[in-house]
Amino acid sequence: MAIHFSDSARIPAPRSSVWEIIFDQDALRACIPGCESLEQVGKNEFEATVVAKVGPIKARFKGGVSIENAEQPFSCILHGQGSGGVAGQASGQVNLRLDEAGENETQLRYEIDAQIGGKIAQLGNRLVVGTVKKIAAQFFSNMEEYVKRQIWAAS
Repeated sequence: MAIHFSDSARIPAPRSSVWEIIFDQDALRACIPGCESLEQVGKNEFEATVVAKVGPIKARFKGGVSIENAEQPFSCILHGQGSGGVAGQASGQVNLRLDEAGENETQLRYEIDAQIGGKIAQLGNRLVVGTVKKIAAQFFSNMEEYVKRQIWAAS
């Protein structure tokens, strides 16, 4: 099953700070919904274990993410793939674009292209796409909360 959509999120931090979060192992671990582990295994390469629930199916996905075509601090592409055993597998990419939106805000635009297979794909396009959109929105909400905690801790 192919998934394609785009959206944006406004993050209350300068573009350079948001850029740093994208490449920071601890920050990413805090932002990824359901992330059990995230380890850097190479320059801009990570291995992760994430628990996700799609409809009645809950699975532990293990896989990798790499960050490519990085044009600091403007854009990059995240490539990822993972397997959730009998529940299914997923692969895809996220194109990120960071634009300044005022003195201390960043407009982060993202475009997701993914392929989902296995039992999860059998649940139907509407449920799967809705879940992927919800997970993406939660990631950026978590990023916003992470930024706020960092600002609070620094003051």
